[in-house]
Amino acid sequence: MSISLVPAATPHRAHRAPARARLRPTMQSDLDYVLTLEQDRENLPFITPWERTQHEAAIRFPDFRHFIIEGGPGLDAAGFLILIGCRSQNQSLELKRMVVKTKGQGFGRAALRVAKKIAFDDLGAHRLWLDVKGLNSRAKVLYDTEGFVVEGRLRDAVRVSGGYDSLIVMSMLKPEFEARRAAGQEIFA
Repeated sequence: MSISLVPAATPHRAHRAPARARLRPTMQSDLDYVLTLEQDRENLPFITPWERTQHEAAIRFPDFRHFIIEGGPGLDAAGFLILIGCRSQNQSLELKRMVVKTKGQGFGRAALRVAKKIAFDDLGAHRLWLDVKGLNSRAKVLYDTEGFVVEGRLRDAVRVSGGYDSLIVMSMLKPEFEARRAAGQEIFA
């Protein structure tokens, strides 16, 4: 598995150096960190936490790629990311979850770019898709600006505090990724 390093340009934060991130396979010893991030009150409204056994299975099962996001000058743990469908005969991978510890630093954007490169270049995906809760406007903006296209909305699909929220299904196809790379918007090589 390749480990990639990428700067993430953030147009609205041009005064700051771009964030750098890499993804490394999650180990059993990382699971306390992963579970703590999932239970963080800033993250809970936007995800459906897994139990430890689900994360353990995702680390072992070849159809999954479970990564720790490392970023900053010391490449400290900055979050985690899960891809599902890595052996899909349809070449359709799901970005199941991305949780970033410190918001607003560009680590999510940088990690997403590495994940797209892994999905399309290393795993041979034709399609990378995700769903995002309608209330998660920060993530929705990230996915929009990173080239994901809205495919539809699953209305009131998940229970949330005080009611229901919809899931917005988004995707990127390999030709769209390649066009973005040709335009200098993605990781090269």
